[in-house]
Amino acid sequence: AALFMENARKSSIVSRANSIGSTSASSVPNTDDEDSDYHQEPYKESYKDRRRRAHTQAEQKRREAIKKGYDDLQAIVPTCEQQDFSIGSQKLSKALVLQKTIDYIQFLHKEKKKQEEEVSTLRKDMMALKIMKANYEQIVKAHQDNPDEGKNQVSDEVKFNVFQSIMDSLFQSFNASISVTSFQELSACVFSWIEEHCKPQMLQDIVIGVLHQLKSQPY
Repeated sequence: AALFMENARKSSIVSRANSIGSTSASSVPNTDDEDSDYHQEPYKESYKDRRRRAHTQAEQKRREAIKKGYDDLQAIVPTCEQQDFSIGSQKLSKALVLQKTIDYIQFLHKEKKKQEEEVSTLRKDMMALKIMKANYEQIVKAHQDNPDEGKNQVSDEVKFNVFQSIMDSLFQSFNASISVTSFQELSACVFSWIEEHCKPQMLQDIVIGVLHQLKSQPY
């Protein structure tokens, strides 16, 4: 009996010790889990990653700008309109857009040069007409100042025809020799034309030829 009592007491002491140890162990935090969670620092972007991201964004913007430029060219240039029905709804290639744009610019340059030449010709015509108008007004004024000069005086129509024929002959050489690009060039061309095409003998030949031509016409 004494031995039984002693064993029971020891068993009770061991049980209480185990229960205390388990309670203490349960109250202590799990250091392994804490180290894995608590000491994990947030992700920081490295300098290399930032450069890579900035380069990607810059490349994307560059491609968008190039695409917008080609779209604007295709919208502005008339020859970039889709006319080949075999292509369907496909967009024009960048190379084709550039080629059509170059062709259109060259066409505009040719049209501009052609219009400048037409304007130059019109200016020459206008200058010649002004000269003819001023001379004819002088003739008319002289006729009005002497209305009773004689019954055998030729009509104004005949005088104008003579004047017009002479001026037409002179204007052919004038138009071929005069340039109106600038006032300096115009002045030089006018004096050169006068020296070359308005010599007394040349003017006399022109007038005689016109009078002979009009002599055979009835008035």
